[in-house]
Amino acid sequence: MSEERAQQLMQQMQMLENYFADLSQREGTLYGVLREATAAIESIKSLSQKPDNDALVPVGMGTFVKTKISSKDKIVLNIGAGISLEKDSESAINYLEARIKEIEVAIQDTAAKKHDAAVQLEQGKNQINQLIQTDSQSQ
Repeated sequence: MSEERAQQLMQQMQMLENYFADLSQREGTLYGVLREATAAIESIKSLSQKPDNDALVPVGMGTFVKTKISSKDKIVLNIGAGISLEKDSESAINYLEARIKEIEVAIQDTAAKKHDAAVQLEQGKNQINQLIQTDSQSQ
């Protein structure tokens, strides 16, 4: 009976460990998107501070073309599903700030789920240790 219980616990622990790893990966991805959104806002703000801006435009395989930014008035935003919109700088910043708030909520949710998974993992380890101790005492 205790051997079956130990097998069940081990399977649950393995599933929880995989879930925890997935949550950690998601959290890392969310932090990357958050950094990218913050950098985009800073870049848009810096465009309005300098009258003539030089930029490097990627053309592929780590190759860039130097260019001048002629218009700071319009920003093209990818809003998902292959759709992009042209917005003025202030609207683009507002959109990105709203996305940042969504990302922060997702990070908090993921961190809470990660914490719950860690607590369940710890409880599972304790149960397995108790089963091992009970089994060793009965033998």
